[in-house]
Amino acid sequence: MTGISIDVPVDSPVSVAIALGGNLNNPAETFNNALTRLNDHPKITVAARSPWYSSPPMGPPQPDYLNGCALLETSLSPNELLQVLLETETGLGRVREVHWGPRTLDLDLLLYGDRLIESDHLTVPHPGLGDRAFVLQPLTDIAPDWVDPRSHKTIQQLLQTVDCSQIQLAVNQNPPTP
Repeated sequence: MTGISIDVPVDSPVSVAIALGGNLNNPAETFNNALTRLNDHPKITVAARSPWYSSPPMGPPQPDYLNGCALLETSLSPNELLQVLLETETGLGRVREVHWGPRTLDLDLLLYGDRLIESDHLTVPHPGLGDRAFVLQPLTDIAPDWVDPRSHKTIQQLLQTVDCSQIQLAVNQNPPTP
């Protein structure tokens, strides 16, 4: 961890990247509802959101996933933001039953400014960031030049190292939130 407590609010807004994933009910609608809830929080502004993409699931047999990313500005600490993300998942029907199993909504904290964070319950950048085409493709759409503080590569450079052949632009986009 470099110079930041995960529990203490920050002095000025920090740019944050999150991933959204889901494969139950209507993920596009759920994503838009999640972004609306986040934007309604007094210490979070949704600055941008990617198009939605479909991809095959990781883990047990289940329906394909819808995935996307969003950029936020927040004055919440990393731990506070994580709690808001978890509460948003729960509020929109997330039930944790099977690891990598089907879900209505998964919100992952990918990047918190240029910070490296290692704690018992939070690792930023997200440990799977550099390996997951279903995260890198939508993140490249909205933040291609963001530098991953662990690898020191841009998101665009990381995208060039993964197989995107199974990532498809989703038909159901729903109107974008902010």
